[in-house]
Amino acid sequence: MIKSHVSDNLQSAEPPQNELKISLVQAELHWQNPPQNRQMLAEKIACLAGKSDLIILPEMFSSGFSMAPEQVAEPEEGESVQWLQQQAVQLKCAISGSLAIAVDGGYVNRLFLAEPDGNLQYYDKSHLFRMGDEHSHYLPGTQRTIFHYRGWRILPLVCYDLRFPVFGRNRGDYDLLLCVANWPAPRRHPWRTLLQARAIENLCYVAGVNRVGMDGNGLEYSGDSMLVDFKGVPVLDAEPGLAFIETTTLNFQSLQAFRQAFPAHLDADDFHLSLS
Repeated sequence: MIKSHVSDNLQSAEPPQNELKISLVQAELHWQNPPQNRQMLAEKIACLAGKSDLIILPEMFSSGFSMAPEQVAEPEEGESVQWLQQQAVQLKCAISGSLAIAVDGGYVNRLFLAEPDGNLQYYDKSHLFRMGDEHSHYLPGTQRTIFHYRGWRILPLVCYDLRFPVFGRNRGDYDLLLCVANWPAPRRHPWRTLLQARAIENLCYVAGVNRVGMDGNGLEYSGDSMLVDFKGVPVLDAEPGLAFIETTTLNFQSLQAFRQAFPAHLDADDFHLSLS
């Protein structure tokens, strides 16, 4: 296994691929059942072989949003992480999704990006959802991270992170904001609004992938997974409540052209982000 924890930096090692095919996978998850979820998702995404550059799965795709990490968390090189890498190789594209991972001193909600060459990047969720008692069961991440893939700079966020605009502020260091979630249906309006707001204020594409169905705590999820362009316009916005796989293409030249025509980022307030 090759693993790299990519730090917050401005430059990508390679020029961006102009077109990036991105697939959103909105699925109903089996409660606290990693083997069943891996099998279900493998069957769903098999159709994307050779047709996508990046596949995005929901938050805690192997278990649902479980506050029993002692039951569902896996080691850093556990079966679900290996599954991500295997799928990336087989489908010849990157795959991203978060898992409950056991680390020294506790557990983290870790978002991975598995690349088809075996490289593995990750980010640990920084803002833990206290209304769901997540902060009592998981450790917060301590680093804002930028993924690099095919020249694209990607800011990874996990669910509740989306509510904090300072943490997600684009400092000229990313092109795509990726947020995976288990965001319940009663709060679907904030979810949809925040996805569009983050795209507008950061002059970037935003991909938000949520789950559907009911979890083991009786919470209902409407999905509302979206791909939003740099003007805040939804490019993918399917009917709520239904499982789906949708693919669209991001265009880097279009993004850069809009940033040049409407350079609001040049007037952004300077600041220093401090993570405790």
